[in-house]
Amino acid sequence: MVVLIPAHNEQDRIADAIRGMQQQTRPPDLIVVVADNCTDATAEISWECGADVFASVENIHKKAGALNQAIAWVLPHLADRDLILVQDADTVLNPWFVETAMATFNRKVGAVGGVFYGEPGGGLLGLLQRMEFQRYAWEIERNGGKASVLTGTGTMFRARVLREVRAARRSGRIGGGTECYSLASLTEDDEITKAVKTLGYRTMSPSRCSVTTEVMTSLPKLWHQRMRWQRGALENLRDYGWTRVTARYFLQQIMMGFGALSFLVYLAFMTLTLTVYGWPGLSPVWTAIGSVFVVEKVVSVRRAGPAAVLVALLMVPEMLYDLFQHAVYFASLWGLARRSEERWVAT
Repeated sequence: MVVLIPAHNEQDRIADAIRGMQQQTRPPDLIVVVADNCTDATAEISWECGADVFASVENIHKKAGALNQAIAWVLPHLADRDLILVQDADTVLNPWFVETAMATFNRKVGAVGGVFYGEPGGGLLGLLQRMEFQRYAWEIERNGGKASVLTGTGTMFRARVLREVRAARRSGRIGGGTECYSLASLTEDDEITKAVKTLGYRTMSPSRCSVTTEVMTSLPKLWHQRMRWQRGALENLRDYGWTRVTARYFLQQIMMGFGALSFLVYLAFMTLTLTVYGWPGLSPVWTAIGSVFVVEKVVSVRRAGPAAVLVALLMVPEMLYDLFQHAVYFASLWGLARRSEERWVAT
């Protein structure tokens, strides 16, 4: 089993990522830091921590391009049943990630992704992201561990599956270039999920495959991150079109838009009602419905700690956070409709 850790100027975090791999209950056979156009001490620190270093050559395609070069270097030395784990440099995997992921594979499972949680810090904005990640993990668990996205924070592939993805791109069955990761996508993890599923494989995210990743500490950083995620997801759907695999993703985006519009209509209606008629009083029916909504919000974040439960009870901070997410969604749709170019921005 080989671990590839793509890293661009990650000298402050790469040591933690490497140590997390070295402390696995099933240690990897090889840890390779993919140093991509680094101008800091990422490579030197990686060597000191006991990892090998692969330096990308004239790469202009960000993370996907660096990974393609590293995979092309290592794949010829692997048997079909061997494993490649791709992990972000700002992420630490829990000690039983590798062991759990390996046990999840069978003939129908082509890749196993992590369930990501946010690291401490970041104030209220960081807490809201941790609450969001906790709810996502809760949904995956309720869905039997089926992965909607093979997260870039940590995903393990069969070598055979990566070979099949590359062959499918070269034959034109799926787009995105001629290597394993698409060079046409802003969100290579979302795109490769659809590629693996298009080839007929399942993608899983067992609850024990948890990872801890960074949270954005400012609204501008969060905006750029979420615009990249949302715009990338929409562009991937546009490129794949309506298929058996993408149908549920299209429906998710439609429901997301419907929910955002419904929320805006609700806010407008309540503002108008309060302005014209004043406080309407409490309705037993709507109070009961609202209570069920609050209970669901609280229960879904209870594992994130008392602060998360308190914020969920207050409701207003999460409503503002939802408005931010809705703004990202509509801005992404508008950019896609205008065919404007969304540029990759480091966060």
